[in-house]
Amino acid sequence: MRYIDRNFQLPENHFFLLGPRGTGKSTLLKNHFKDALYIDLLQTDNFRKYSARPERLTEVVNAHAEKKIIIIDEIQKVPDLLSIIHSLIEKHDGRMYIMTGSSARKLRKQGTNLLAGRAYKKIMYPFTAMELKKSFNLIDALKYGMLPVILNSPDKNEALNAYVDLYIKEEVMMEGLTRNIGAFTRFLEAVSFSHGSILNIVNIARECQVGRKLVEAYIRILEDLMIAWRMPVFSKRAKRQLTVHPKFYFFDTGMYRKLRPSGSLDTPEEIEGVALEGLVLQNIKAALPSIDDTANIYFWRTKSGSEVDFIIYGDVIFTAIEVKSSRTIRPKDLRSLKSFKTDYPTSNSIILYRGKERFIRDDILIIPCEEFLMDMQGQFKI
Repeated sequence: MRYIDRNFQLPENHFFLLGPRGTGKSTLLKNHFKDALYIDLLQTDNFRKYSARPERLTEVVNAHAEKKIIIIDEIQKVPDLLSIIHSLIEKHDGRMYIMTGSSARKLRKQGTNLLAGRAYKKIMYPFTAMELKKSFNLIDALKYGMLPVILNSPDKNEALNAYVDLYIKEEVMMEGLTRNIGAFTRFLEAVSFSHGSILNIVNIARECQVGRKLVEAYIRILEDLMIAWRMPVFSKRAKRQLTVHPKFYFFDTGMYRKLRPSGSLDTPEEIEGVALEGLVLQNIKAALPSIDDTANIYFWRTKSGSEVDFIIYGDVIFTAIEVKSSRTIRPKDLRSLKSFKTDYPTSNSIILYRGKERFIRDDILIIPCEEFLMDMQGQFKI
């Protein structure tokens, strides 16, 4: 597959590039910094050498005086290298140090604060529709997701299976994040039903037949690996009673579809509706830093049951978004956005749907989902 430019602005100083495996961190850096000194800690010999003697990094850097960019891939594999990198940065030798990582857990434990103020943190997400341009296919995206490592595969279904196994076996089991891989696998299946829903830890614990604290620990593992996140409720200057529990999402629709069991009682509309919502979210999350880097993503749900899928709130953007998998818009589809608009009259309102026509109804902009994803920057009223 040809190299696809990412809508991603790289810092001009030392930085961490974090993100799940397969999002294209290494590919981006190799294409952007072709003359860099590149150290891949996923390679067994590199892992062994730098684990045994982290100070070896100083020797290697000094032996390559002509290299001004130093890239250490998957830094969490040997977190002791952070102190060495810190000392090298302190020398102000004119080099830039770039560290990639697919787990925030070990980096946090080993103290990325060693580099506080000296290295930015950037997050890499799966492809967006804007990046794929004409090669973006909404139906395929809903089924397989947007991970570069999956889209590059001739057998996307098999690649998704391998990807999930990779995380369970390598990132979770081999890294010692849990001792009971059976319970964790059952948890992954159970929590997949929470994708796009209010997170109910008690129900998940009951389904998995494990304790609540263990489920909370498992969710933190997913967050540390950056393959899931919790979305908070928007409660700024709230005028109504709101729910307090967050919503849960996997970082990529393909992972959700692979983990979510389906049977004869499940309708395709039920699964695809949640998949579409997650797909929209992951695209917004990836594109938002270049549109309004102060903005965060929330949802809104009142105690009476009115709910808006996404609230984008920042210095520049204040937009409420509802996602519908239907091809027509009915009056009841507007109700929650109208309620939110009553409480927050300065907000903008958007409905995304599977139809083909763009129009405005009751001051709500209604946009075909694919059109929104392909030109997200132009769709927000900023």
